[in-house]
Amino acid sequence: MKKFITLALIFSAFLAQAQAPTLKAGQPAPDFKLKNVDNKEVSFASYPDAKGFIVVFTCNTCPYAKAYEQRIIDLDKKFKPQGYPVIAINPNDPEASKADTFDKMQDLAKEKKYAFPYLFDKGQIVTDQYGAKHTPHLFVVSKTAKGTVVEYTGAIDNDPEGTKDEKTKYVEDVIASLKNNQKPAITETKEIGCTVKRKAKA
Repeated sequence: MKKFITLALIFSAFLAQAQAPTLKAGQPAPDFKLKNVDNKEVSFASYPDAKGFIVVFTCNTCPYAKAYEQRIIDLDKKFKPQGYPVIAINPNDPEASKADTFDKMQDLAKEKKYAFPYLFDKGQIVTDQYGAKHTPHLFVVSKTAKGTVVEYTGAIDNDPEGTKDEKTKYVEDVIASLKNNQKPAITETKEIGCTVKRKAKA
């Protein structure tokens, strides 16, 4: 019985991922309108002067998300003045992850003094549109004449444990290329983190 339950959980996780392929570089980046921890709705249109966005699917609970938290704060601090603000979205269903409720998101954002929005994705609609699979899972998006476009998807850097003295800073390299009107050399890496938490199907 235990083996059957384990196989069922693995199949469910596989099915959830199969239903929502991850967006790749060159594909349109869907806009959204989600509730921020300040109870206001946020979308790309909230940033009319932005050149693009650092959209990161992260959460309260995952050890990897916690390890990357300060680096996400630093990305926003560095790149928001340059036209690339961070927009954080919690992809976890609060019924499946009790510490990822909206109230607890508010508590975390206040405790850590987030200067960027931390959005609640009710029904995991935006999570599925982007195909976010783990926390953190990051997308660099640029504004173009044809609309918002994905430029990069994957990890923030190559140091999920936060132990390397020398890091390959994927996101910073991507934005440096975009600012020089160049296509990034690397457009996709493997995101490292916890799987997105979904409530069990009835």
